[in-house]
Amino acid sequence: QVQLVESGGGLVQPGGSLRLSCAASGSIFSINAMAWYRQAPGKQRELVATISSVGTTNYADSMKGRFTISRDNGKKTVYLQMNSLKPEDTAVYYCNAAIKSWSRARPEDYWGQGTQVTVSS
Repeated sequence: QVQLVESGGGLVQPGGSLRLSCAASGSIFSINAMAWYRQAPGKQRELVATISSVGTTNYADSMKGRFTISRDNGKKTVYLQMNSLKPEDTAVYYCNAAIKSWSRARPEDYWGQGTQVTVSS
């Protein structure tokens, strides 16, 4: 089995920073693109940022300049550094990855369980 486990969420004041981590584990042959999504109460899940296997990144417009996605391929981990946080960044943040396991012929999409980020004074 393959698992993605997020950590690093919590309560932070406006203007503060948080760093989310997402570690992949299990019978992994390779990890392609990794990404962070978020879902605020009453809203659809939206893309935050993506990073390819070679480190090419893309961001949603509202996160550019404030959020940074990175990955450590040796640790099978993707990170999201969030700075200058705003109340509207409050959401559950989900990790996503395209992973090829040893038992599958093609990569499949995997999701973490989500981590709550709350920005409030």
